[in-house]
Amino acid sequence: MNVSSIQAPSLRARLSRQFALQTMVGLSLVCGAVYLVISLTLSARQDDTLVKKRIAVQRLLKEGQEVHDIPGIKHLMSDFLAGHDDLSLVVRQENRAAVFEKDDPKRPDSMSKRLSFPVQLPTELGGAGQAELIYDVSKDESLLSRLWWTLLTASILGTFAVSATGFVLVKRGLAPLNALARRTSELDASRLDQRLDAAGQPEEVQSLLLQFNALLDRLQVAYRQMGAFNADVAHELNNPLSILIGSCEVALRRPRSAAELHDTLSSNLEELRRIATIVADMLFLSSAERGTPARRSFPMSIADLAAEVADFHEFVLEEAELRVEVRGDARAAVDAGLVRRAMSNLLSNASRYATRGSLIEVRIARVDPRHVSIGVHNQGPVIPAEHLPRLFDRFYRVDPSRTNADRNHGLGLSIVAAIARMHGGTAIAESTDQGTYIRFTLEDPGASDAKAVAAPAASGRPS
Repeated sequence: MNVSSIQAPSLRARLSRQFALQTMVGLSLVCGAVYLVISLTLSARQDDTLVKKRIAVQRLLKEGQEVHDIPGIKHLMSDFLAGHDDLSLVVRQENRAAVFEKDDPKRPDSMSKRLSFPVQLPTELGGAGQAELIYDVSKDESLLSRLWWTLLTASILGTFAVSATGFVLVKRGLAPLNALARRTSELDASRLDQRLDAAGQPEEVQSLLLQFNALLDRLQVAYRQMGAFNADVAHELNNPLSILIGSCEVALRRPRSAAELHDTLSSNLEELRRIATIVADMLFLSSAERGTPARRSFPMSIADLAAEVADFHEFVLEEAELRVEVRGDARAAVDAGLVRRAMSNLLSNASRYATRGSLIEVRIARVDPRHVSIGVHNQGPVIPAEHLPRLFDRFYRVDPSRTNADRNHGLGLSIVAAIARMHGGTAIAESTDQGTYIRFTLEDPGASDAKAVAAPAASGRPS
């Protein structure tokens, strides 16, 4: 049998069974307690009756000393037992001769309780004697038997009645979930703007609806971003592909010299490299989103890595008349290649938007024993607050006109955020009149007791 074909019992069936079982156990305990209490009460009453009658018999035989013969004792005891059909009495002398006897020899021992005790007989009859009281408990046993069957019947019938009622109540109680299931089945990818109404729903269902609506919000944002991402990918790849196609068509219209073909192939190679860069960056982001961790090495100076990145961008910085200073330092076990790439992306982004002739600062600090912060600060146009949370989205640009799209395909800051996540950190962007500051944090689990080595602000490290 296919395991997937085995259907789990419904919530209504499980709740009904559990409710029935709980009812049966509860009624059984209550009925058992009632039977036990009544049985103990009857037994205590029987014992108390025997004790009281024993005292009465002893008192009668002790105080009735004017009775000197057996007929007188029989008469005295018969008067005492008058009206007590459930009691029997046997009085014997020391030689075991019966002086008085009222007993039913047909009564089984299980239906009677017996109590033996010494009595004082007249001197003429020997003085000392022995008496035995027999209490007939058959009526009490019959009462307990009827009570047992009554409680058993009540327990079974009560269980069925409460279970049936519980089944109906459970069905009514789960009605909101059934309505929710019907509403949920109406949702699809084309109607993610709809939300489930939590008004009038039970408290437990309301919390579920709130979480479900929050999930729909996230799905709607994800679908919107996916649509924008697909459009951005198509746009980014369409430009170089159009250039390649157009260049090849022009080159094939008439015979070309070797020099002209060389120039055409060089131009096409540049566009192919651009496409390869976009594809490589997208593959890297895909790998990072799958949770690929960073390959950490031994602890190293982050400031040294920043200086290497600044030296690499020296020519671009000189063209823009920009200066770079590395402020602060921290040693951490990180993936040096990935950290260089992240800082290079930040420095490249800052050099494009920094005010000409201004200072770009690479700030490094240990924010706590396990985290290091690396950021780039530059002077330039203020980025509106509504754009800051989306700076790390793929292909996102503050400028919708896509200026410089041929040199910047919009994945740099996305890669920075991905590298931060691979190191257990996050990426944050801030922009004020004082400048734009984009930073990311890295987790350094192997150096929880390390301290940041901060350089004085006045003695920054120039590129």
